[in-house]
Amino acid sequence: MKTVVFDLDGTLADTSGDLIAAANHCFRDMGYGDVLSAERDAGVALRGGRRMLTEGLTRMGAMNEAMIDRYYPILLEAYGGAIAEHTVLYEGAMDAVEQLKTLGYGVGICTNKPEALAQQLLNALGVREAFGALVGADTLPVRKPDPAPLIETARRLGGDPAKTLLVGDSDTDRNTAKAAGVPSVLVTFGPSGEDMAALDPEALLHDYASLPQVVDTLLADPVS
Repeated sequence: MKTVVFDLDGTLADTSGDLIAAANHCFRDMGYGDVLSAERDAGVALRGGRRMLTEGLTRMGAMNEAMIDRYYPILLEAYGGAIAEHTVLYEGAMDAVEQLKTLGYGVGICTNKPEALAQQLLNALGVREAFGALVGADTLPVRKPDPAPLIETARRLGGDPAKTLLVGDSDTDRNTAKAAGVPSVLVTFGPSGEDMAALDPEALLHDYASLPQVVDTLLADPVS
């Protein structure tokens, strides 16, 4: 079976608002107030908790690895306590997922969000059952851009890892697909969308309505 694997943050859903809120909880505890803003830092947020802490502390002239190590678990706890207050699925995302399944593709998620938080978020959004497999940052000993999580997602879907495709929104996703030897499709509607073309993916996705056709083209069986 052929499979389509999605990244989560910045690809299926805009999670930046809730991530920034969790980071600012940490910065307030440090005595800095709200350091990050949704308008300015959505792209930073979608690179993960440590990246947000690093950016905020650097901005305050207080970069400290020990502080990041200390506050990262606090950030995750704050995020888990309010995981879907501002998060929204991108328009057409779930329609595209259902169309792909109707066409016979296995559909799963491979994310660098901790697995438990990814499960919690998808359940809160009411879409967990739409995906046949979920591999998170801590499901395996390695995470993206190592290709193993992507390959494992395809295997859990019952698919051939060589006949899969990764839909994402970052250089991490591009490099993961490249390392696995499979195509990548990068979305242009996320906070870093204008940077996607420079990553030279097999395709750019401007809206979810066109995804099934893009997948059919990229995963077409070669003519014998």
